[in-house]
Amino acid sequence: MEYGVDRIGQHAGLLNGRVALATSPSGRTSGLQSTIERLREVCSLQLLLAPEHGVRGDKGAGENFENAVDGPSGLPVASLYGKEASHHLSEEACAAFDILVYDIQDVGARCYTFISTLQILLEDCARYGKRLIMLDRPNPLGDMAEGMLLRLDTRSFVGCYDIPLRYGLTCGEFALMVNHERDLGCDLQVIPCLGWNRHALFPELNKVWVMPSLAMPRFETALLYPGTCMLEGVNCSEGRGTADPFAILGAPYIDAETLTARFNAMKLPGVIATPLYFTPSASKYAGEMCGGMHLHVTDAHRVQPVALGMQLLALIRELYPKHFSLLPPLREGDMPFLSKLAGHRLFENADWPVEDWLACAEREAAAFAARKQAYHLY
Repeated sequence: MEYGVDRIGQHAGLLNGRVALATSPSGRTSGLQSTIERLREVCSLQLLLAPEHGVRGDKGAGENFENAVDGPSGLPVASLYGKEASHHLSEEACAAFDILVYDIQDVGARCYTFISTLQILLEDCARYGKRLIMLDRPNPLGDMAEGMLLRLDTRSFVGCYDIPLRYGLTCGEFALMVNHERDLGCDLQVIPCLGWNRHALFPELNKVWVMPSLAMPRFETALLYPGTCMLEGVNCSEGRGTADPFAILGAPYIDAETLTARFNAMKLPGVIATPLYFTPSASKYAGEMCGGMHLHVTDAHRVQPVALGMQLLALIRELYPKHFSLLPPLREGDMPFLSKLAGHRLFENADWPVEDWLACAEREAAAFAARKQAYHLY
């Protein structure tokens, strides 16, 4: 199986002109050569564009940073994650290139911000008449779609498009969908992977897992993330500052054995938990002892992470009603962060009929699975 970047030499004719590259530490060939180095071998690479975490992964989650110079390559870097809330390219940056290449490994979850950056770059390339070349990569979570569609009144940088939390498309396919459905008119070219079965999960590809970000250390993290990411919007630790983020979960008010026993009694497919006490070194509850649990994937093809996340939130709320709460909005007058992550505002209601929500999610995911087939490249 070959990534799009592995095949760039066969498509070098598309790169005649000044080239910019949007990439991150995951932008590497199958042989682990950086895409920056590979492009410099076949074209005139002039500029790097840095998404969240930076081109080299040296920026923290949510950390704003400004334009700079990339030390290893000496190339200028235009920040896509500066203090400017829109995250759009400046006219000055757009004037520095003719062709934009995109090569970032995504994790298949709507709230992971790289696809928000991709949508913005599609808009910018259409506006300024630039060609966008996608070096496609597999969706590590395969083809499955899961969860409710994002409601338009919850759109944000952690939820940019009306797709489910687990959306079952490659980045190239997502770009084709946005370009067509929004009639952007971007000159979009996708260099597809070769030999990828869209139903395969990442461990079946026999490739090295290069962390898309430091909080995504392994495939199982990415698999659980579309569900356990929702804990980032409540007063529970999602495991940041531990050895296994998004699989280690808890809070100071939680009894580990009680929560784990109740969670395992739900018999959710493909996952089991063990009780755990832990002290995060960063983020929520840094330096405080938390009770909680450690999630273990037993069958990756059966795990339904979005349903797991919704049921887990409801369980913690049921067990600890006097302690559990949604985190307040990041800005006055805004919605709670959980609503942005979930893509709907149902968690703000007093009643939580989770079974009804799961039935709605199943219907909407099935409709989306049919809708997305028009953009399948594999």
